[in-house]
Amino acid sequence: MTTAVPAGAGDWAEVLPVGDVLARAAARWPDRVAVDLPEGRFTTAELQAAVLDTARSLLALGVRPGDRVGVLLPNGLDFLRTAFAISTVGAVAVLVNARFRGDELTHVLADADLTAVVTGARPGDEVDLAARLAGALPSPEQVPGLRSVVVLGGEHAALSGDARAVSDGDFRRAADTVAEQRVHLLRRGVAVRDVAMMMYTSGTTARPKGCLLSHELLVRAGAEVGLRLDVRHGDRVWDPLPMFHLSSILPLLGCLTVGATFVSTGHFDPGSALADLARVRPTHLYPAFPTVAQALAQHPDFATTDFSAVRVVNCVGPAASLRALQALWPHARLVSAYGCTEVGGVVAHGRPDDSLDHRVGTCGPPFRGIQVRVVDPETRTPVGPGVRGEICVRGWSLFAGYHGASHLTAERTDADGWFHTGDLGSLDAEGRISFHGRLKDMLKVGGENVAALEVEEVLQTHPAVSIAQVVGIPDPRLMEVPAAFVELRPGARLSPDELLTWLQCRLASFKLPRHLRIVDDWPMAATKIQKFRLRERLCHELGIPDGD
Repeated sequence: MTTAVPAGAGDWAEVLPVGDVLARAAARWPDRVAVDLPEGRFTTAELQAAVLDTARSLLALGVRPGDRVGVLLPNGLDFLRTAFAISTVGAVAVLVNARFRGDELTHVLADADLTAVVTGARPGDEVDLAARLAGALPSPEQVPGLRSVVVLGGEHAALSGDARAVSDGDFRRAADTVAEQRVHLLRRGVAVRDVAMMMYTSGTTARPKGCLLSHELLVRAGAEVGLRLDVRHGDRVWDPLPMFHLSSILPLLGCLTVGATFVSTGHFDPGSALADLARVRPTHLYPAFPTVAQALAQHPDFATTDFSAVRVVNCVGPAASLRALQALWPHARLVSAYGCTEVGGVVAHGRPDDSLDHRVGTCGPPFRGIQVRVVDPETRTPVGPGVRGEICVRGWSLFAGYHGASHLTAERTDADGWFHTGDLGSLDAEGRISFHGRLKDMLKVGGENVAALEVEEVLQTHPAVSIAQVVGIPDPRLMEVPAAFVELRPGARLSPDELLTWLQCRLASFKLPRHLRIVDDWPMAATKIQKFRLRERLCHELGIPDGD
């Protein structure tokens, strides 16, 4: 089955490069608060001024259109002014996952072919990203094109001996050597199909790959997110996710498009977040992932926080979990979403005016101008409504390919331009998307198909269970068997044997986890749990080969 939502009302002729979106917002609403950040509140005019100054500094360092510049910074003004400045002058902002470390970070720094990288930290930040970068930075011989390592916030001992290091003061003073007019000339030369940003896949199943994202993709998707979620001029959208993630970039662009305020946190802490929410009184909550939403809901201050201004909440997850979250905000409309980095981050959002069953049971229909279809994974032929298969996407939201790996792009894009996501899903008769897990999460247990997501959904209906993740591990008799990792709700007590006994009357025997572990921490990549790390951990514990 294929579904496409035609372009309707709305002026797509106004799709602009990323830098122009901010410039237009600053011209239209100079005194409107654009962003509410850990450092303070900044108007569109103030944000634009900071971006222009940073762009001048980058040009003084020799950054040119088409160059790739790494951004390894915490959420805040430095991140935004750097990322926007890079894209404004026609270079490519490589947004580096701040959770990467060691070999993973070294791989990204070497693979991205960077001209410069910008890092730093605010006083009191939980993680010293500059030190992490210094420990993973490839040698000059490995990355001959990397000329500058900018350290915002002052000198940093870990990089003091590196000839490529540029201090905060030197970086800011360099702006004085470049006229602002030069920035505007370059901004006007940027085309919407040019690459604006590069983001590395989260690494939940394999070594991260750089995804090339155009200005058009980012700006259109941001506008569509805002339109679908009914974000209006003057609204306040709270988003606690890291800024290197599209679940921050797209809502931010949507806010700039209409003159709303984007509210971001630093390191997410549920208690601090609830205090911010009480202060801001947002109209929209964008936790996006159940780990964030459940942390809020389980905090003792949740019950006394005023959410009366909230109209829309966005979160993904199993239907039972979303239904429970909807009950926490009964006056608001909870919706879900579908997407991945390669298809533009988000290609579908639930409609706030849809029924509760549709809002918690599906991800909504695709955005205007995007086609989605579901195909049989083996034959690649379309399947009918309600039939599960691989989700494929075609349209303006597709990435421009994997950086330096055109063969991988070709492997996942067929001759008709459909990108094969590797996601298991279905479409209803009206074209709404339902996500059923990753195809690689479809376990083969003694010849029987077992969807990891199905087992996770059942586990999460237990009143003591907060989060559940299921992986397949090798088994000499059945090929592979399910293994479950479970985090309990605060104060809950439950043994693995008790949980397995509870499961036995709720799942077929071949779907039951053969191994179950209670955990209190997760291996994370951005906002996603790294299932391959869970599998590696258990295989090592059991003394069996990982088999993946």
